[in-house]
Amino acid sequence: MNAQELLQEISAYCRETGLAESTFGRRAVNDGKLAARLRNGGRITTETLDRIRSFMQANRVPPDLRAGLLLRANGTVRGNGAVARMPLPPRAVPSEASPQRHFRFFDNRQKYLLFVHTCSEKRVVAQRVALELAGLAPRPPAMRLFDAGVGDGTVLARVMRAMHDRFPTMPFFVVGKEISLEDVRLTLQKMPDRLFEHPAQVLVLTNLAYADAPWLGARTPALDGRLVWHELALAGNSAHRFEEQIAGLEPFLAENWNAGIDPRTGTPAFDRPVVLVIYREDHRFLLDRVIPRPGEAAADYDLVIASQPYRARAPLAFKARRVIVPLARALGPGGRLIAIHSYGHDPGQEIVQRVWPGDDPFVHDRHDILRAVKEELGPEGRDLVFNAFADNRALFRYDMHALPGELADTIGTSTLFAAWNAAVYVAQVEDDRLAAVVADGRYLDATREVLQQHGGLWFHDESYVISRRRQ
Repeated sequence: MNAQELLQEISAYCRETGLAESTFGRRAVNDGKLAARLRNGGRITTETLDRIRSFMQANRVPPDLRAGLLLRANGTVRGNGAVARMPLPPRAVPSEASPQRHFRFFDNRQKYLLFVHTCSEKRVVAQRVALELAGLAPRPPAMRLFDAGVGDGTVLARVMRAMHDRFPTMPFFVVGKEISLEDVRLTLQKMPDRLFEHPAQVLVLTNLAYADAPWLGARTPALDGRLVWHELALAGNSAHRFEEQIAGLEPFLAENWNAGIDPRTGTPAFDRPVVLVIYREDHRFLLDRVIPRPGEAAADYDLVIASQPYRARAPLAFKARRVIVPLARALGPGGRLIAIHSYGHDPGQEIVQRVWPGDDPFVHDRHDILRAVKEELGPEGRDLVFNAFADNRALFRYDMHALPGELADTIGTSTLFAAWNAAVYVAQVEDDRLAAVVADGRYLDATREVLQQHGGLWFHDESYVISRRRQ
């Protein structure tokens, strides 16, 4: 459907119900300028289109009321000399099954990639994670790492470099969870050099849920029966050869690594569960005890990375029960889980609050989450140590990159767009809320004022650690 056809549907609905187009936009998708933006060439997401269609379908005027009535935009109904007040359709409230209700911000590729390339978070997070290596005492047959959200692979690749520097001769077992096909592709592009520098390692990527991914198996027999298990033993001994063979996985990934929206929850869900195992053929003998087998994989990780593993506004119980608790259970003796999420209290949040006064997406801090995890684990958490740390250790800062003099009196439009994108990305502002403010340009004024006030843009992340006592 093109914009003109959608506008015709909206106009017909407004004539039928007596709603002004601005009122329709506010009630359907919380955007009073929806129709105006469509006329000016604006675009909407498929989720927004679904919400518009659902609103019109749920709030149609009964045919018997339409017959013989003249609907007017002021909300009155006139017919046969009578005047009555036309009941306005109720405000649309996303249902539990609405994709927008459970919108997963980190699947927005444009915002994500622009943020990654204009801010230093990935590098700073990797540095923070690498500090945990000093507290590890890996046990044979391998140092075991689980990354609970690989993303584009930048953090994982940097941590693997740090692991090689500290444990240069120790075999590695590295597992990464990622549901996004695009991110799996980006991650695999970074792995040939890692496999060349540290040949004694097994790399595993999977799209399984948090409760299943550390064990590389599904909880239910039905789901486990659908599991696609694929191994790639790399031939040769150069990064170039490895890259060619990894690139040959593209047809397999395109066929199997697909995701959609779960109609019950509105969150991304895989079409089929996949486990991809990669190692060097010339080290198969050495890695025999490390290479996982279907149905036999264990967790017992020495290090678990959970960087931005949940949406900031998600319920506290969801963060604890569905994300952190399964990861804590996957720790081996002496293992350490480091979790990192956005903290706010920075110039980025100032930009957001100038546009949406009082908005604060960072509703749960590390203390809240650790308390919820302890309660959820109960007696099972007796051999775990929960480390919230003081602010000077738990909090750290990363910056938006800027050229010298770029943030002087006159700030370029591209810099303003990059800063605005970073601010709304970190605050996880949904597209529907953005649409209502970007039409008049005030958001750029707010961004410019904050950049000039602070001489730059930075953000704060918060970290906490859960460790298992050594046996």
